[in-house]
Amino acid sequence: MESAASALSLYTAMLPHRSYRQHPRCLRFLSLSAPILCNLRFLHTLPTKSQNRPTVFVVRSSSSSITAKPSSELRKKRSDEVEQNDKLRALRDLFSKPGIGVDAYIIPSQDAHQSEFIAECYTRRTYISGFTGSAGTAVVTKHNAALWTDGRYFLQAEKELSSSWILMRAGNFGVPTTSEWLTDVLAPGCKIGIDPVSYPHADFLSLSTSPVLFFVFQFLFSSDAVDELKEAISKNNHELVYLYDVNLVDEIWKESRPKPPKRPIRRHDLKYAGIDVSAKLSNLRSQLIDAGSSAIVISVLDEVAWLLNLRGNDVPHSPVMYAYFIVEIDAAKLFIDDSKVTPEVRNYLKDAGIELRPYESILFEVESLAAQGAHLWLDASSVNAAIASTYASACDKYHGSLGSKSKATTSGAPTAYYKSSPVSLAKAVKNPAELEGMQNSHLRDAAALAQFWAWLEEVICKNEVLTEVEVSDKLLEFRSKQAGFVDTSFDTISASGANGAIIHYKPEPESCSTVDVKKLFLLDSGAQYIDGTTDITRTVHFGEPSPRQKECFTRVLQGHIALDQAVFPENTPGFVLDAFARSSLWKVGLDYRHGTGHGVGAALNVHEGPQSISFRFGNMTPLLKGMVVSNEPGYYEDHAFGIRIENLLYVKEVDTPNRFGGIVYIGFEKLTFVPIQIKLVDLSLLSIAELDWLNDYHSEVWEKVSPLLDGSARQWLWNNTRPVVKP
Repeated sequence: MESAASALSLYTAMLPHRSYRQHPRCLRFLSLSAPILCNLRFLHTLPTKSQNRPTVFVVRSSSSSITAKPSSELRKKRSDEVEQNDKLRALRDLFSKPGIGVDAYIIPSQDAHQSEFIAECYTRRTYISGFTGSAGTAVVTKHNAALWTDGRYFLQAEKELSSSWILMRAGNFGVPTTSEWLTDVLAPGCKIGIDPVSYPHADFLSLSTSPVLFFVFQFLFSSDAVDELKEAISKNNHELVYLYDVNLVDEIWKESRPKPPKRPIRRHDLKYAGIDVSAKLSNLRSQLIDAGSSAIVISVLDEVAWLLNLRGNDVPHSPVMYAYFIVEIDAAKLFIDDSKVTPEVRNYLKDAGIELRPYESILFEVESLAAQGAHLWLDASSVNAAIASTYASACDKYHGSLGSKSKATTSGAPTAYYKSSPVSLAKAVKNPAELEGMQNSHLRDAAALAQFWAWLEEVICKNEVLTEVEVSDKLLEFRSKQAGFVDTSFDTISASGANGAIIHYKPEPESCSTVDVKKLFLLDSGAQYIDGTTDITRTVHFGEPSPRQKECFTRVLQGHIALDQAVFPENTPGFVLDAFARSSLWKVGLDYRHGTGHGVGAALNVHEGPQSISFRFGNMTPLLKGMVVSNEPGYYEDHAFGIRIENLLYVKEVDTPNRFGGIVYIGFEKLTFVPIQIKLVDLSLLSIAELDWLNDYHSEVWEKVSPLLDGSARQWLWNNTRPVVKP
């Protein structure tokens, strides 16, 4: 059996490319336990001066591709360097201030709910480092600064970090953990600070009515993560210091920090939700009773939204709201900023027997539950350490008040019950109404994409110049015309040529590339509709792809087909299937640095857990009927091109001629119906069965989507779904 460190190394190495989901909160291992390579890959730069030409940086890679950047971008980069260095200096100046006294400071990505995607006011790690990826942890000492992230973000981090930062590539072999790195750069017995403050502005609290004790607990790490960090750093006599009443990043950010989100929440219609809130709460309470618990704290944002059939606007692209939810056997309390609750939602919650409480009062309610002897269900992987610590302290106080009475013999004493949230799995298994909404929204989305691709090909054929941002904006225009459109489900990845190798590339108006007809173009995008959530990637070439590009694309397609056609016993965990998608690449020594699939919410987060398809062999969550997952193998050559093919699938029962052991066998049904570009396929590499899959898929695309189209878009769909034969 491999060591835990080795397991976590592979775990983080194969984290899916936007996720993933498995729970985003599991990304805490990136900074705390995963071995990571302390090996910053500095780009070779050659400044060139000429009276007639702009200054450029020439970036060379093993693929011999060259990217030239104008002097205006270089000036911006130098300005960014100065700004980031100023922030580091200001942060370090605070280390020695009275009441702080730390030698290092850890800045995580998460908010108080361990979310992957967060409101702008919580993006402290991005502010201090300049790195905008969703996963990563920054560690700053008096003389060093390092950032840990996973394979999805290596190129992006290289681009965004200043030279003052060391990039730690999670998952690369033989590298230190965060605590090991701190041991190397700090003398024994140093103090390492972490920040307990989770709220964006002090005006969330009224200190005249709320005791200062509120600040004393750790919100930005999960309970598990804090325990793990304490143990790791204690080996070199380092001390973990809670900075109770100050956030060092906030001290620098000051008034420029964004305000907390306050947009109203809305009801999610029952015809899309499928099950009303009363039935969901009844089922949850039954599970509490079976487990011997009397209450549960739900802190993961999409779990709160799903359980209450509510949707919010607090996080970009994710229809969730910042809230905690406590469910007791005979009561339920929602902790939320009251200004977000409309009269309609207020009446809806009242009718469902749900009381409203201020968001910032969660700890006082947890303390009260302990005083009442509650047996509290806590998911230690997601609930923040503030909640867990408050309950533990209140339990100690309760038992202390009993004097000589034994805890073990005291009936009705408060007890913590640590187990995964039951809401997570219930949310992941879609009911018939949710699946119907997903199917319908995907067809409308497919129609928008057909219109978009028809437009893009026509414009490209006219030799018009388009930037990656202009392409992304046009896609949004087509999608926004579809019924039920709410928002995009993540920032669109519109990437030409070498930018496609940046797995989470986001084009910016001032620095993006133009779409080059001689290069591969990767488009990963999705939408939030009132009835469903979409996520699709297609890679195309507008000119003549090289034999190398065609071979790589075809091997990615073969992996996509293999996973799509997989049949497996019920209760099989997703990591068992990951090799299906990689096998064709492995045969020629190729691979990719992200997982193959993540869960997707129904009109909820585009990434959800607990299921995934990746090398996370620690994730034993089975794939169950009704779950939705992505199928997105890829291949990337740094500074050259990127390839990814992504469809969403839902898990269904498969009628097999045998049922060995009397168990059910399951497989997948497609939700995404958009053509795969034939030009990029080397048909000679496909087997007859693989070619049949491609033709059958395109036949189904035409059948389902063509009734929603007319004119040039319908013609485009016909041109791109006609059957092909092997040469």
